[in-house]
Amino acid sequence: MRIGLIGYGEVGKVFAQALRDGGVAWVGTYDILLKGAATASEMRAHAERAGVTALDSMAALLEGADVVISAVTASQTLAVANEAAVSIRPETWFLDVNSASPATKSAACRAIDAAGGRYVESAMMTSVPPYGIRVPMLLGGSHAETAKALLAPLGFSMEVASDKIGVASAIKMCRSVFIKGLEAIVIESYASARHYGVEDHVLASLAETFPMIDWEKQGAYLFSRVAQHGRRRAEEMCEAAVTVREAGLDPHMAAASAARQDMVASLAAQGTFAGLDEKTDWRHYADRIIEVIGTNTVGTKAEGTEAEQA
Repeated sequence: MRIGLIGYGEVGKVFAQALRDGGVAWVGTYDILLKGAATASEMRAHAERAGVTALDSMAALLEGADVVISAVTASQTLAVANEAAVSIRPETWFLDVNSASPATKSAACRAIDAAGGRYVESAMMTSVPPYGIRVPMLLGGSHAETAKALLAPLGFSMEVASDKIGVASAIKMCRSVFIKGLEAIVIESYASARHYGVEDHVLASLAETFPMIDWEKQGAYLFSRVAQHGRRRAEEMCEAAVTVREAGLDPHMAAASAARQDMVASLAAQGTFAGLDEKTDWRHYADRIIEVIGTNTVGTKAEGTEAEQA
């Protein structure tokens, strides 16, 4: 079996290495960053060390692959499927593991199936680290059962959610409204509490209400994850907002979560969190956020204005 990966980011690298270590004779990859002067050499060097063939175009990857795994950013899900449909060979498997709305996955399926490929929806139900290739996946579509039988022996952890496209992604996206929303809420709540000097009181109250959660440890983990992967999370939350809108609801919470994730991602890109990691006390992340945005909060100004008016 020859397996190609569209996207050689965190997920692509983890899957590629696991597949090679598991005995897959040929693993190839194509990533748009392979065309970038600043990123190509490092990415090619990583692929070479892993025994992965880096291709110069998606068409070249599709020419050699029996199974294609699309692992790109959420916003590129449909664009990648449409591009792949141009050159995909008949009966090639197309496993779409991207975090996208049910409607986006359905459109991607139509493009691949119309070109003669075999589209399989996949929803990864948690972060790839520390699971690696065994990250829990829900599959969907008419080819899902056959794809599971083909790919599970390679190390994938797969369950079929439905023979209809969109069900697996609906489960994933509705979960993301909560999980990624919780990340955004923790960052907003903790950073604000830190600004006012009341963080110990807030955490004590949370521990009393939800004693099963270590709020100190959870805070450090969530701040670090968003600082490291905020941009990707923001894109996923935009797709979650689309999912909510497709259900007929206004996606107030999902859209706000996307904005908060994107804000932290922008700060990370500026180097705000340099030197911090998942073991760092969350207070250091909060202090850097407070330092960047300043100490004059909208809430403080509004309260002063209301007091004066009273």
